[in-house]
Amino acid sequence: MSLKRRLLVYLFLIHGIFLVLAFSFYLSQPLLIVCLELGLACSLALGIYLVNKVLQPLDFAQQFHDLLQDENYASRIKPDSNKEINELVLLFNRMLEALYKERLELGEQRGFLDRLLEATPTAVIVFDFDGKISLLNASAQNLLDVRESAGLSLPQLTQKNETTSSAELLQQLQQLLPGESAVYGDTEGRRYRCQRNQFTDRGFKRDFVLIDEITAELASSEKATYEKLIRVLAHEVNNTVAATGSVLESLLFYSGQLQAEDSHDFVTAIAAVRKRNGNLGEFIERFTRVVKMPEPELKAHDLAAMLDGIIYLYRQQCNELGISFNWVVREDLPLQMLDAPLMEQALLNIVKNAIEAVETSIKLGLQQAGYVKLELRRDADTRAILLSIRDSANLLSNVPHGQLFTPFFTTKKGGQGIGLMFVREVLNRHGYSHKLMANGEGETSFDILIEG
Repeated sequence: MSLKRRLLVYLFLIHGIFLVLAFSFYLSQPLLIVCLELGLACSLALGIYLVNKVLQPLDFAQQFHDLLQDENYASRIKPDSNKEINELVLLFNRMLEALYKERLELGEQRGFLDRLLEATPTAVIVFDFDGKISLLNASAQNLLDVRESAGLSLPQLTQKNETTSSAELLQQLQQLLPGESAVYGDTEGRRYRCQRNQFTDRGFKRDFVLIDEITAELASSEKATYEKLIRVLAHEVNNTVAATGSVLESLLFYSGQLQAEDSHDFVTAIAAVRKRNGNLGEFIERFTRVVKMPEPELKAHDLAAMLDGIIYLYRQQCNELGISFNWVVREDLPLQMLDAPLMEQALLNIVKNAIEAVETSIKLGLQQAGYVKLELRRDADTRAILLSIRDSANLLSNVPHGQLFTPFFTTKKGGQGIGLMFVREVLNRHGYSHKLMANGEGETSFDILIEG
């Protein structure tokens, strides 16, 4: 029973008792009874009026409660004639107006934040209190090739997408702790700056991950660094080689002034130094080819015919080494706009690396006979042209993907790490995406994707 009803029951009960007591004097004093009854009726009416007035703030509080419960912050409570009640009504209305403005501002901020998250190129992953993914913005969906992720944890998402190119990146993200930042790579050689942090939501911590692709930024920085380094080295070495060569040529004039037995040793020593001098100049020249590479002059060329020429060039060498080198898929495709000298040199580097890897694998006894296979076809879904050069050596299975195109990195004994630098530069200048990786089938695959 409500407080108002209890008070009304109390009033009726008290006045009823007084009314019964008053009737006991009805016969002796009827006029007094009439006056008492009128007085009791007025008292009862006054009591009901006062109860309503006293409990009126509770009625307004109930209205305020209902508005809050319904989240109807735009409504207002009607004022009353009572001054004290009006102050309470004005207070409630100010509170409702403040809540309405705050809700409106929060809604605008949330709308702005949602639009910002969708428009930003940074991939954003937000987790709930249980570590499940609650938000994946458009950039994250495109980067990770994920559409349905709500309610999944990172390990579950990794398991669900273990066959995609983003599987390795997702696996690396699991190792990232709150407050940490790291640079990770994927199987296509792209590099990402990843950082994990926390924010407070309703008094509890929630995690979020930011992923920025920095492939172009790192490549540009690396290129500027090694170009400067190579130019300085080339300048110093070439000056030394030229001066040394001139001095050696001058020294040969004195060979006739020596005794016969001394003259032979003298000329032999000079020839050895000249040869080493020439090798040093050639060594530096190989580095400067990357720096001094001209801009591609694009003309229509038959890519398949270019690869046919490479097959003819290396066929005899492969036969002698016991390596099978041939096509597995060769589709007739339209001519491609490319710089033939640059592209041919890049493809020669790729094929040469594949053949040398298979040769090394055979010498190490890892296989009896190997192969290098070429595949040129158009992808049925994307309509892009895929050129794949695969070898059976599988020597890159334990090499981190992020190191393969790092300047001066090489897996060959005595190598200088120039070949892949040159290949990457040529492909990047043509706008061709590429990746070098162990394909999980006992092969190393160099894939070049030419967008149609």
